[in-house]
Amino acid sequence: MQKKESVPSILESEATGKVAEIYADIRQVLGTSIVNLIWRNLATIPGALEWTWITARPLYLGPAPDYADAGRRAIDLPAVPSFSRDTLAAAGLSNDDVVKITDILDSYYYTNALALVVLSALAIHFEPTQGTVRPSDGAPRPLGVKLPELPPMQSLKPEMVRLIEELNGFGEDTDKSLIASMYRHLGYWPTYLSLVRTMLVPLETNGQLHTLTRSIRDLARLHGRGLAQHLRPSTPPDTLQQALASCRRFVDHPISRMTGICSLIRRATDRPRAP
Repeated sequence: MQKKESVPSILESEATGKVAEIYADIRQVLGTSIVNLIWRNLATIPGALEWTWITARPLYLGPAPDYADAGRRAIDLPAVPSFSRDTLAAAGLSNDDVVKITDILDSYYYTNALALVVLSALAIHFEPTQGTVRPSDGAPRPLGVKLPELPPMQSLKPEMVRLIEELNGFGEDTDKSLIASMYRHLGYWPTYLSLVRTMLVPLETNGQLHTLTRSIRDLARLHGRGLAQHLRPSTPPDTLQQALASCRRFVDHPISRMTGICSLIRRATDRPRAP
């Protein structure tokens, strides 16, 4: 288990029984073909996955998309150069490649912001703080696009593993061990990830990515407080504190970090024209 992921997890391919049922429901509700690492990690904590999902599900189907959209709109992204269609083509990326890449970016752009506010709301419900914001109107809805399978790190070439590990440290201050799934997904296109690294290095060097991560942690708390008022949790399991610790860790580190970085990369990538 530990060798396949950066934290203990139950892979989708290994899920059975109730875990498999919850995974299927997560995919259906979020309109994605994958189950993100936070849920796969919660599945290893007795009672945590079922309780967390039962508690969070009404938010995903109700007000959470509007709170997530308000959070996305509030992100102050630094300026970055774009990858033009010619740049992507010169890097050997076909139109089909770019469609798959942008599908991946769109999926994480959608689900990261949702997880940011929902898991923050869950943690804040048990540790209330002050202040709130209004949700936006007209939030985007799930795309329902099937993504490529998430490649195991051990299936990637050594140079790609090192590149992913380097990128994973960008914008992170204290917890680099949680490998962001988005980078692994983009590992199918080494030249694209190389372009991403070239774009991000100056922002990492001058501290802008770290500033971005800290600002999104603040947004997570602010928008999570607003969403927390809609929570109606059932009796929590004995492992509540362990589940909340996992939620906080993911929110403060990979989800906050990748909510900003995914937004940057997505904005920089010139989308293919419709045929």
